[in-house]
Amino acid sequence: MSLGLLGKKLGMTRLFDEESQSMIPVTVVEVGGNTILQTKTVESDGYTAVQVGFDDQKEQRSNKPLVGHFKKHGSDPKYLVQEFRLADGEEIPEEHPGAELFSAGQWVDVIGTTKGRGFQGAVRRYGFGGLKQTHGSMMHRRTGAVGAGSTPGRIWKNQQMPGHMGTDRRTVQSLKVVAVRPEDNVILISGSVPGHKGAYVTVRPAVKKPATA
Repeated sequence: MSLGLLGKKLGMTRLFDEESQSMIPVTVVEVGGNTILQTKTVESDGYTAVQVGFDDQKEQRSNKPLVGHFKKHGSDPKYLVQEFRLADGEEIPEEHPGAELFSAGQWVDVIGTTKGRGFQGAVRRYGFGGLKQTHGSMMHRRTGAVGAGSTPGRIWKNQQMPGHMGTDRRTVQSLKVVAVRPEDNVILISGSVPGHKGAYVTVRPAVKKPATA
C-alpha cells in the first residue's frame, strides 16, 4: 500500500474533453487539510506507516486520550484518522502533499460507506423478479417460499430475504482521476464514488489497473 488521501464527497459536476468533445461526469472530492499525525518505522513499530488526520473538530468532541495524541504531534483534533501502511523501504514524507499526491489520468481506489436505504424488500435489495401479477394473487413483490422443506426444517444461513440495505463499507476499484485542482483542494474522479454528499472517503493508488487502461 502507498500513501493516500482522506476527503469529503462534495457532489457531482461535469467536464468537457477538448479532444473528443465529450462530456465526462465527475465526482468532486475535497482533500484539503490532510495532516500527518504520526509516522511508524520498522525499528520502532515493526512496519512502516503514516497516520493521517482530516477535518478539524472541536476538542470537546474527542476523548482525552485522542486529545493528548493530537497535542503530542502538534495538531488540532481531527474528525477522521486513518493509517496508510507503506512498503518496506518507501520514503516517509515530512508533510502530506495534499491534492498533488495524484495526477490527472491516474487510477485510484475509493473507499467509503454507501448510502443508507432503510428496510427494503427482496425485489429492491437483491433484484428478485417477484411472483405472479394476476388479479387477486397478492404475491406481486413477495419472496415466495424461503424454507428448505422437511430437511433441515429451518431457514438456511445467508438466505436472501428482506432486511436493512445500505450503509456498507465498500471499495470501488480502478476509478480515473480526471483533474486535480490544488488551488481549490479538490480532485475530480470519474466513476461510482460510494456515499452521500458530505460523506468521508479514502482515496488511494489503485491496486490493479483496468484491462482497458
